[in-house]
Amino acid sequence: MARTIREKMFIGALLALGISLSGAIPRAPLQRPAAPAFEDRTVLPPGPAGARVRSLIEVINSGDDGRIRRFLDEECDKAFRERIPMDDHVATVLGFRRDTGGLDFYSVRTYTPERPGAMVVIVKDRLLGNWWGLTFRFGPEPESLVAGLGINSARPPAGLVEPPLTETEAVAEIRALLSRLKDKGWLSGAVLVAKGGSVLLTDFGGEASKAFHVPNAIDTKFNLGSMNKMFTAVAVARLVEAGKLRFDDPIGRWVDETWLPKDVTAKITVRHLITHTSGLGSYFNDVYQKSSRALFRRLDDYKPLIRDDRPAFTPGDRFQYSNTGMFLLGVIIEKVTGDDYFDHIRKAIYAPAGMTDSDCYEMDDPVENLAIGYSPDWKSPYGWRNNLYAHVIKGGPAGGGFSTVRDLHRFALALLADKLVSPGTRDLMWTDFKGANYGYGFTVVQSPGGKAVGHSGGFDGINSQLDIYVDSGYIVAAMANVDMGASPLANRIGGILARVKTGS
Repeated sequence: MARTIREKMFIGALLALGISLSGAIPRAPLQRPAAPAFEDRTVLPPGPAGARVRSLIEVINSGDDGRIRRFLDEECDKAFRERIPMDDHVATVLGFRRDTGGLDFYSVRTYTPERPGAMVVIVKDRLLGNWWGLTFRFGPEPESLVAGLGINSARPPAGLVEPPLTETEAVAEIRALLSRLKDKGWLSGAVLVAKGGSVLLTDFGGEASKAFHVPNAIDTKFNLGSMNKMFTAVAVARLVEAGKLRFDDPIGRWVDETWLPKDVTAKITVRHLITHTSGLGSYFNDVYQKSSRALFRRLDDYKPLIRDDRPAFTPGDRFQYSNTGMFLLGVIIEKVTGDDYFDHIRKAIYAPAGMTDSDCYEMDDPVENLAIGYSPDWKSPYGWRNNLYAHVIKGGPAGGGFSTVRDLHRFALALLADKLVSPGTRDLMWTDFKGANYGYGFTVVQSPGGKAVGHSGGFDGINSQLDIYVDSGYIVAAMANVDMGASPLANRIGGILARVKTGS
């Protein structure tokens, strides 16, 4: 899906939010268990640079508009400050404050080999207990004004060992976490944790409609964001298994010149599209932003958004997340099968997996039990704005459909039970293809709990995530109808489950 407004702000200026952009959506990468090549020093360096770090943490924790503006005016250089409007800087910091509950300094981290020109500061958020790395770049001394700043999820400090848990204790800890988040008014969505087919807990909170104060429920339909990419990828893999296409086929066999020129499609293969190595970009471009959302319902409606896209590099050279690439897989599905894309996904994915509450609904239809997405808006007297005029009117191959946590659990079980693709194809899809923690339509990471596969999704007022822990058998589905309301939570739950002792 398109990047969220907050994410654009982070990337463009104050906080270049690198929490997994295994997609266009925010997702914090799960931590690798390998021995870390770093050292943590639990004191800030003396001088202006250390003072700038301390000042930023205090400003974030204050949640005060005036202090944020003074920090930008007095402690950041002009180029950094003017990269986006001041109001957007303020909204970004306030949003991050809401998402984390504030930050506590832990250390300055140094790496082997060194990372010249940057200071990495490790902080722990107060809301979920996740670790973050703030990467500062400073201007010339003696002022050492902040010239660049990024934030990424971070490995826990070296030597930090949390006590092991039984499965019962882990579930109790997760329940307590969810209860605390609901008490703080942070949770707006639904969560499911399972061990294989056995559901260990479900919970939900917040409102599906703030206008009418309709509460969320466990069967509320939430927007998937980019998670639809998994369904598209599995549908393509099924066609490959049926011998109807090959991963190494050039896409020009099905994508005609009303979409892209022949000299482009001749060099791009199905494999390039499904692994995000085509070099193509995103159709959420200026044409989309200036167009009525009502224009885009069928796949063919998107041609004006895609026809000018060109690869940024030679296809196959490297990974670059691409909404356009995954969308074109939907076009190929239609050409190969003769089916409407949406009908085909219902038949090939939802029906065999038993996903009865999943689809790409049209947002001007009165779909029952569907959550509206919301983003914080500190300028609004209501404190929020909905995403109805920002989001697509109907999702598609690259994202934007709806599902429930129970349906996501069913999808995971269908994959694990070989109901959708063969074990060999599934293993191929769940293997990192280009060293970017991404396989064939699935994120693939090594976590403290072992190999984890799935996907996340996000947009303004949308955040969802599915994690399938292949080694332990745990499955975590989290969905939210607010910005960043699911991925940080799913990651924290994964960290708790990683502490479960084998055989407990």
